Amino acid sequence: MNDGNAAVYDFRGEGEILFIDKPLDWTSFDVVKKMRSLFDVRKVGHAGTLDPKATGLLIVCTGKKTKRIDQFVGMEKEYTGVCELGVRTPSFDSETSAHESKDSSDITEHKIWDVAQSLLGKQMQVPPMYSAVKYGGKPLYRYARAGKTVDRVEREIDVVEFSILGMRHPFVEYSIVCTKGTYIRSLIDEFGLRLGCGATVTELRRTRIGTYHVSNAMTMEKLMKWRETIRIKDQVLDEMYSAH
Repeated sequence: MNDGNAAVYDFRGEGEILFIDKPLDWTSFDVVKKMRSLFDVRKVGHAGTLDPKATGLLIVCTGKKTKRIDQFVGMEKEYTGVCELGVRTPSFDSETSAHESKDSSDITEHKIWDVAQSLLGKQMQVPPMYSAVKYGGKPLYRYARAGKTVDRVEREIDVVEFSILGMRHPFVEYSIVCTKGTYIRSLIDEFGLRLGCGATVTELRRTRIGTYHVSNAMTMEKLMKWRETIRIKDQVLDEMYSAH
């Protein structure tokens, strides 16, 4: 329970910016919905969607602070993760089952490093069907789950860094730094195609947005505990008026 001396936050008016460590199997909108109920605020938005199978830094803004969302979206992103060689799935991650398998035992570490470096720089990328990009007013993943494929517009992305952190065949651990709009799942799928064996994401974590790092973010459990220690401006005003 919070007390009269607890810090007061203004979620509805001037708004607040919170840094959340999104848990596995939550959608980014699940976090937004939880924020709305926890802080009794309707105007809530996030900067940069994370897939349900991805974890990590999600910047959530409320009230007037939602005007800063585009600023955060435009910042450089950093991801770490693991991919499995020799496997392709329709969603490019573990959300869907493998539909293509190839032997990857002859893929050398040298080739893995070379192919990773070949994916650096500016390039065009087509958003995956399993994504929240809208087509005809609906997110693409709805068409994908119905077994449909639609035309998508290519986007320019810039892969600043693609480092190989470790290899334990058939799994490869990587770190990627890139610009906004980059789909890591699509990049890893292209990585697998260039290797000649296919690859799919098994783990993905966003560790940084600009200068903001996930190490300074709150888990949902910590967020709910933190909520008990603070007071909300509108509720404080209501308490003051009711006391008179």
